[in-house]
Formats: sequence, C-alpha cells, structure tokens
Amino acid sequence: MAESVELPSRLGILPFKNKVLLPGAIIRIRCTSPSSVKLVEQELWQREEKGLIGILPVRDAAESASVGPVLSQGVGSESGERGSRVQVGTSDSHRLDGKNQQEVIHWHTRGVAARALHLSRGVEKPSGRVTYVVVLEGLCRFSVQELSTRGTYYTARISPLEMTKSEMEQVEQDPEFITLSRQFKATATELISVLEQKQKTGGRTKVLLETVPVHKLADIFVASFEISFEEQLCMLDSVDLKVRLSKATELVDRHLQSIHVAEKITQKVEGQLSKSQKEFLLRQQMRAIKEELGDNDDDEDDVVALERKMQSSGMPSNIWKHAQRELRRLKKMQPQQPGYNSSRVYLELLADLPWQKASEEYELDLRVAKERLDSDHYGLAKVKQRIIEYLAVRKLKPDARGPVLCFVGPPGVGKTSLASSIAAALGRKFIRISLGGVKDEADIRGHRRTYIGSMPGRLIDGVKRVAVCNPVMLLDEIDKTGSDVRGDPASALLEVLDPEQNKTFNDHYLNVPFDLSKVIFVATANRVQPIPPALLDRMEVIELPGYTPEEKLKIAMHHLIPRVLDQHGLTSEFLKIPEAMVKLVIQGYTREAGVRNLERNLAALARAAAVRVAEQEPAVSPIKDVHSLASPLLENRLADGAEVEMEVIPMGVNNHEISSTFKIASPLTVDEDMLEKVLGPPRFDDKEAAERVATPGVSVGLVWTSVGGEVQFVEATAMGGKGELHLTGQLGDVIKESAQIALTWVRARARDLLLATADETNLLEGRDVHIHFPAGAVPKDGPSAGVTLVTALVSLFSQKRVRADTAMTGEMTLRGLVLPVGGIKDKVLAAHRCGIKRVILPERNLKDLIEVPSAVLSGLEIIVAKRMEDVLEQAFDGGCPWRQHSKL
Repeated sequence: MAESVELPSRLGILPFKNKVLLPGAIIRIRCTSPSSVKLVEQELWQREEKGLIGILPVRDAAESASVGPVLSQGVGSESGERGSRVQVGTSDSHRLDGKNQQEVIHWHTRGVAARALHLSRGVEKPSGRVTYVVVLEGLCRFSVQELSTRGTYYTARISPLEMTKSEMEQVEQDPEFITLSRQFKATATELISVLEQKQKTGGRTKVLLETVPVHKLADIFVASFEISFEEQLCMLDSVDLKVRLSKATELVDRHLQSIHVAEKITQKVEGQLSKSQKEFLLRQQMRAIKEELGDNDDDEDDVVALERKMQSSGMPSNIWKHAQRELRRLKKMQPQQPGYNSSRVYLELLADLPWQKASEEYELDLRVAKERLDSDHYGLAKVKQRIIEYLAVRKLKPDARGPVLCFVGPPGVGKTSLASSIAAALGRKFIRISLGGVKDEADIRGHRRTYIGSMPGRLIDGVKRVAVCNPVMLLDEIDKTGSDVRGDPASALLEVLDPEQNKTFNDHYLNVPFDLSKVIFVATANRVQPIPPALLDRMEVIELPGYTPEEKLKIAMHHLIPRVLDQHGLTSEFLKIPEAMVKLVIQGYTREAGVRNLERNLAALARAAAVRVAEQEPAVSPIKDVHSLASPLLENRLADGAEVEMEVIPMGVNNHEISSTFKIASPLTVDEDMLEKVLGPPRFDDKEAAERVATPGVSVGLVWTSVGGEVQFVEATAMGGKGELHLTGQLGDVIKESAQIALTWVRARARDLLLATADETNLLEGRDVHIHFPAGAVPKDGPSAGVTLVTALVSLFSQKRVRADTAMTGEMTLRGLVLPVGGIKDKVLAAHRCGIKRVILPERNLKDLIEVPSAVLSGLEIIVAKRMEDVLEQAFDGGCPWRQHSKL
C-alpha cells in the first residue's frame, strides 16, 4: 500500500502511452528501448530501494490532434489546483517506437511518482540487448514544472500535489467531504458484497475499507476497473479530494449498475425456463441479451446459417436431396424435442464433409522428393526407391489408382514418418488413424443413428478433420486390430482398401455413399502374420528391416542428437557427444532393430547436461522483492502490449528470454565415465555368447520377433530319471514339437554320432533331459529353433562345447533335412549387432541374403547347410569327428 513519501525536486520520467498509473495501483512492465533501459538502470537498479521515477501519460498523435497542440491539465477549475498551463511536448521529439523516425510526444502535465517493488534484469539472445522487468507501485501525484533530458531519457522538475497533514485534517472536518466519504464507502461496500457473493470469496477485501484512507481508496478502486484513457486522466487530475471522491463514486456506481443489469438478464431468462427447457439455457440468455439491447433480428438464426453452409458444401445431387429432407424435418421440430440435437449434428456433419474440396498438389519433382526422403530418413534404399516409383506413376498419371502400401517392420525404424514424407512430397494433408486395439466394427463404419451417442467412423471423422477429400491417410498398427461380438474391424477395412469399392464407401452413421477413392492409404504393421489374408491381399507389403550399427551411428549424429538437444533446450555449446561415445551407447546399451532406445539413452545424457547447465548462476540475478504484492482487489488492469517504451507482461508469467540466460565456461563433453554414471554399466558386451556357451549343452540360435531379430540361447542338461524330456521357457506348441523331433533324431543316430556305445540301446536310459530357453517371461514359438536344439543336445551328450562365435537358424525334419525359415534379414542383423562372426543358414535361404546390407555381410561368415550333419560340422571346433560313422 502506498504511503506518504518525500519527493525529490527532480525525477526521471518514464512515459506511459495511453495509460495512467494511479497512486496505490501496481503494474508490471518490460523495458526494452535504450532510453527506458537507461532510466531504469540509473534511477532504480543502482539506487535499489531508494529509487523513484515519475510515470507521465502521453497521447497518441491521432488522439492529440483533436485536443490541440497544447495539452491542458485536465480539470483546471477544481479548487486547490494551480491554474497555470505548462506547454510540454509541442515540439519535443522522442523515439517511442524504436524506429528511425522521430515522433512528437504529447505529454500530460501531471503524473505519479512510483517505486519498484520487484526488479529483474536479463540479456536477450543472440542480440545481447539488456532488458528489465519492473513491478511498479504508484505513490503520489506531482505536477511537471520543467521537462529536460538527461542523456537518452527525460527528467522533470516537479512539485508535489499531495496535501500536507494539516491540510488533510482540515479537509476531513469538512461536512461535504464527510458526506462524500460515506457515500463512496457505501457504494464500495455494496460492490464488494456483490462480488463476494458471485465469486464465493471471503471478507478480506472489506478490510481495505477500514484500514486505508478514503482518498487513497478511491484511486485503488478506480485502478481496478477497465475505463477509458480520458477517464483515467480525469481521475489523475482530480487533486481536490472532494472532486476525486465524487468521480470515484460515479465510476464505482457505474460498475455496480453493470453487474445489476447482468443479473437482471439472468433472472429474466431463468423465469422463462421450465424444467424441460433447462438444457437451452445458453440460447435463452442470448435472446434476453438481444432484447435488452433492442436487437431482435432473428433472420440469421442457426438453421438458416446451416442451410447456407450445406448449399456451399458442394455435395452431390442425390445426397443434397437426402439432406434437404432432413433439413425440412429439422425445421418442423422444436428445439426441446429429443431428436432435434441428433438431426442437427447429422446435418452439420454433411455440411462439413469435403465432398469436392481437395488439396492442390505440387508439381511433382522426383529429385526434390528424393532429397526430402534422404534428409528425413537414412538408409532404407529399397523403400525409398519404391516410394519414388509410386510418385513417378502419380506424375505421369495423376488420377491413377495406386496400390495401398503397407510398411512392415520392428518399432522405431521410421514407418510412420515415411507416410508423412509421402504426404509432404505430394503436397497433401496428412491424417493418422491408430487401429491398435480396435475391436469394434463401428470404429471403421460408424454407429447407426438409432443408437444414443452414435457417431461416424474414424475414417469419415478423419476426412472431416482434414477438410479435404484427397488426404494421405495412415492406418497405423493395422496388425493389432481384434475381433469380438461387436464385429471384425479388419473385415470392414476390406471395402476401404479396395479401389473398386471405396468410391461408394457407406458409413453407417452417414448413411449415404462417400467417395474414398481419392484418399491415398498407407498402412503400418510390426508383423504380417496377424493380418487376415484377404486384407493382406489388398496391400503391397514393403518390409523395413532393422538398422545396422553403422546406420544407427549416422542416424544418431545427423538426426537424433540435434533433435534431443533441441527438445531439452540445449545446443552444441552446452553438450557435445563424440562419435566414439555414440558407438559405445549403440554397442553396450542398445540392441534393438530401431533407434528408440538409442534416442532414450541420448535423452538421458541430455538431461544430465541440462541439470548441470540449470545449476549454473544466470548471467544476472534479480534483486529480492522490496514489498509483497498481495492485495485482494488489486488484480490490476495491466497496460496494453502496444506500449513502445515498455511491454506489459502478465504477473504470473516467467519470461524465458530473461530467466533462461545462462553461461558456462566450456561445453560438457560426454566420456566413458559420464556414460557409466548416467546410463549405468553396459548392458551388453561381445563376451556374452562366449560366457554362455562355456559349458557343453548350450547353443546359440537366431529367432525373429515383432521387434526384429534376436539371439536366443538354448540350454540342455541331463540328470537321473526315467528318460523323460522337460521343456521350460514359456514355449508354444510348435517349438515343443521341434524339441521332440530334435531329441528323436539324436537318439536315432546316437551310435553313428558316437554318442552311445554299441552296448547302449537307449541314450536316455536312467536319465532325463531338460531343455530351457532363457528369458522365461517372453513367449516363444516357431520351427526355426530345430537345428539349434539338435546342436545343444549333441553338445550335451558328447560333452563338447559349441563355438561361441557361431549362431544358427533353420527347421529340421526327422530325416535330418534343414528346411528354410523366414526373417533371415532380421536374424542376420541381430547376429551382427551381438558380435556373432559366423551364421549357419539353410541352403534354400541363400537367396534372402540379397536384402542384407553389404556392410553387414562383409563382417560375417555365412555358412549354408542342407542336412543336419552340415550344421554339426560347422558348429564345433575341429569339425564333426564322428561324421564318418554316419550312415546318412
């Protein structure tokens, strides 16, 4: 609360454009111009608590033209005011807007002395400009006697306009003043009671009426209202206390009357409503407001506007006839009827759908499209080539019905971003529809309008949102749809993805055909197997394999690190991640097909760097608050942002440009110690395979999962028992049968492989065999572990260790043939990631190696096997010494 202060003879002047600061009011400003920055720095920053400045209102040039070249003091006839006029600003020029031209300042001759309650200083990047954020409190009025300049800002010789203590005591005995005071307090009390009743607040505000002098209370109340600039000047010029109280009472009463008018409108509306009409409260309030204003124009009602919107939507003639029938039905209904809202929402959907509105495509430039794909994605040469081929066909025949592309691959390899790149290359809008977990056919076709809460399907809703009939629509996670009693969404997609059928797609809610043939559909999936064959037949599958470590390194350096730094508010000036450290992260902390875990680890390093940067002292620190800003009624009206000398900032908002100015001595460079401190010890190393196969009975297999290829160890051990086979590791039926086949094959050839002597007729006599697949929490199934199981059993019975640098995959038969399996590319990439040097593959899978990057093949020794004996020959050190005894 402002108290009496002793003013100096001269004050630095800060101009307020079209805004007045009254005594007792609080305002927050941001000073950016050189003159205001210099004023704040010399008059407030350097003097701290003792600093005072003068706030002087100035006018716009357009407004001052109507007032005249010489601005008066406002109310010059009030008793106790000085009758002289001071010509200030008719020829003074000052750069208020920061531009090169000089503008004439039309000064007001009275202002308010102010002090800083809070002051903070900052430096903007990259210009280095110093700015100040100041919270000012008005203290008392003054009159300008002489205006001059001091460097880049203005100063003024002033004289106080506040009464002395003796004069104040004399005025307080005046009967007219006492009457005005009582009238003002009564009006203010009524206003506070109304506000507290509406806002359900406590009685804290009433304390002001009892503790603050009434002449100061008048300024505080008026400062909290939104009034015109002329009224603010009039209040500022009211030096006489009786005139000030009279004007304040008038403004408070006007504000109170506006609240009463609003309450009258609300009561009038509530009196007209019955219990069945309460849902239309907002519409009735609008009608009552129009009646109060005398505006009863009902021609532009909602139904007329809806009809006009439907006419301009461009819907086909047969659909327009259907819409007209619905519209005529709507006009005959009353708003309170149950079906009114549903019919109106349905017609609004018809009007909002883009029946003919389409995106204007760019002139396709294949070179630019290829550059765009290369900049957004690293590698994926085959996928990019297929997209370029698709775009080339679109360029030669724009109305061609292209295939539905389905990108299949593990998470994090860029399937979704490829679809958005296609949309960007074509210049079309992009919409993504997630199908993961969808089990209701109505999500695709929509609900019938007979149901309560019915709505259109996701496809029609997506087309409505993008507002064009030819977007690129991504059907994400199409392999994760389910089915139950509510239908099969995958079957509903058959019509959507068939170019011969989707031109008359019939949504159950829409109930009229909609043309989806102009939509370019792109689907993504992690696996092909869950997709129904009929749906898969309508799509062209493009497989996206996992990335090699070399590709991950390039992606991290060119894409992930810049993005992670930007997301964490850092730059290369704060954090540097060398290429060697990125390699360590790839090799020791991530073994995945995509790059999501790699990005998470890089983000962890960025967070650690952000903590260090945030702990540094800012370039300049704000001074402590001088006074508390808490005041019940003083949620003061802030100055408009158009102020040139200053920019007003909301009280509760932190300025990022000021508060986040940090400096560090040198950038933080990631090293091995920091990696282990932030990410922990390495999770993977190349010695894992050697340690796992150090004992006989363990072999290394390659499997394929929905997240890419993986290395799978198979462990076998023997113990006393009755010749039984025990299997653990959460295995499926197929892999259990593969284990039984492997054991049968080994038992049948035990003598040929020198696993049993001539006297032994049963290899399992007196003992049981236990086979375990580690990572028991992960479900496992499939036939590709057949050769791995045989190798583990042979190693167990012969007590010879399998080579640690060799991994294998392949299905086997009872006759010992090695059959081809799927996912060869992902399995080879997994072996390369895990440091495997030799890979044994079925001979008939040799053709699949053409898809494996040459950089990966150059680091691996690929061994093909036609029979099981070929696998055993290469799986053990020194070959298979017992092969010569084999009869096969």
